[in-house]
Amino acid sequence: MKALRKVDAGPGLELVDVGVPAIRPDEILVEVFAGGICGTDLHIFEWDAWARSRIRPPLTLGHEFCGTVVEVGAQVTTSVPGDFISGEGHLACGRCHACRTGSAHICENLQVIGVDRDGAFGQYVAMPARNAWTLDETIPRDVAAIMDPLGNAVHAALEVSLAAKTVAVIGCGPIGLMAIPICHMAGAALVAASDISDPRLALARRMGADLVLDAKTDDVPARLREATGGQGVDVVLEMSGHERGLRDGLRALRNGGWVSLLGLPRGETTLDLTNEIIFKEAHVAGIFGRRVWRTWEQATALLRKGLDVTPVITHRFRLERFEDAFALLGSGHAGKVILYV
Repeated sequence: MKALRKVDAGPGLELVDVGVPAIRPDEILVEVFAGGICGTDLHIFEWDAWARSRIRPPLTLGHEFCGTVVEVGAQVTTSVPGDFISGEGHLACGRCHACRTGSAHICENLQVIGVDRDGAFGQYVAMPARNAWTLDETIPRDVAAIMDPLGNAVHAALEVSLAAKTVAVIGCGPIGLMAIPICHMAGAALVAASDISDPRLALARRMGADLVLDAKTDDVPARLREATGGQGVDVVLEMSGHERGLRDGLRALRNGGWVSLLGLPRGETTLDLTNEIIFKEAHVAGIFGRRVWRTWEQATALLRKGLDVTPVITHRFRLERFEDAFALLGSGHAGKVILYV
């Protein structure tokens, strides 16, 4: 089969011929339909410091994906050939304290498809059957390909009640953009969004943000306080991973407010803990992955209720055009980019 691989240590990827993966008794073989390119994949493509520290080539990339089950292992009872599934790419050990206490998404021995084992940017992927989320025809296939990042947005937004709350989404990458309509569906009274990219600000408007702020020119905390009668927002969803974005969000937060931190900074970050967190008695939650399977239930229910995230998918490429797809994503001028396998 064809697979998009990091064949050796260095920048770039190659589309090469490899064998169809064999499955273990508890695994399924999935014929991949499509997958989304994630920032993690871009790090691996560019071969930055994080990639050099984590990735052990050769490796097939891809952890956001959907496809059809074509083979099941002898021990599998939850999937049958013909099932259309989206993959939960985080593989938990099932034995550590986090797994035993209902928090498998922060497993202490976590492995990630497309990072720690071969992923889904190929014609087939082998995966544990317990990580398959079966979908029906009510969920568009393009959306099924990005259930992973949609789950990140759902997890970040729904960790706290948003009913009648004011919310600021800091950073309008694909996950931040998807969070905007999720907040509205959860009952938010105001959803504001900020970014430095004009195309992404335009997408934020299209996704229904009530207030869109250009962080290049706007005083984001001042504008958010003005929009909330001087009090500040109730909830901040920090999706940018940028130190300035995090500071903007904290300065705009009202006393006693909630912050979900999902964006990943590239290095250490300096914060005014005294004034922006401690004296405010701010509630700060780190967000990682998706709660299995609560987040998947929530995301699927929202989609069936009418959540539309398809505008976030701005570009679609065949797998053979992966270099164009990665270049576009790296330019910062795209929303979600999908590769059709």
